[in-house]
Amino acid sequence: MKKLITAALLAAVAMPAVALPGAAQAQSNQELRRDRQDIRKEQRDLQQAQRRGNPRDVREQRRDVREARQEYREDLRDRNRNWGDNDWRAYRNGNRGIYARGNWRAPFRYTRFSAGARIGAPYFGSRYVIADPWRYHLPRAGRYQSWVRHYNDVLLIDTRRGVVIRAIPGFYW
Repeated sequence: MKKLITAALLAAVAMPAVALPGAAQAQSNQELRRDRQDIRKEQRDLQQAQRRGNPRDVREQRRDVREARQEYREDLRDRNRNWGDNDWRAYRNGNRGIYARGNWRAPFRYTRFSAGARIGAPYFGSRYVIADPWRYHLPRAGRYQSWVRHYNDVLLIDTRRGVVIRAIPGFYW
């Protein structure tokens, strides 16, 4: 019995802690919020330096603003790169029936879209909107955004501008 308890304790210590996707997302959001606050602070400092008129202070504050913006962009890029991919991929591998393609056709040809592409309103009409993204373990769409099916792909669309925010090719089997 003593050996069993010792082995269990060693295994628990040796195994890394598993981070929950929601916790990672919350931490990432906090980092982004903190970075935006840093940018605002650096911009205020820059304005004060410009009012005082010392060229050296102005140069230093401009550099600080640039660095704060760069850090914000890097954190945003990291968050978007790791944005829930593992969650839906792992779920899809275990639940293939939910992701089965089925009989789905569109009145337009297939086009492979990528993030940043501008698409027409027929591509993200109500007929193609995924009404239940939680069923597929997709992240919640933000305000004025919706998940849309385009053949086997899934697109996150900014519905006001018609811009693809995120494209997941080969989402359905």
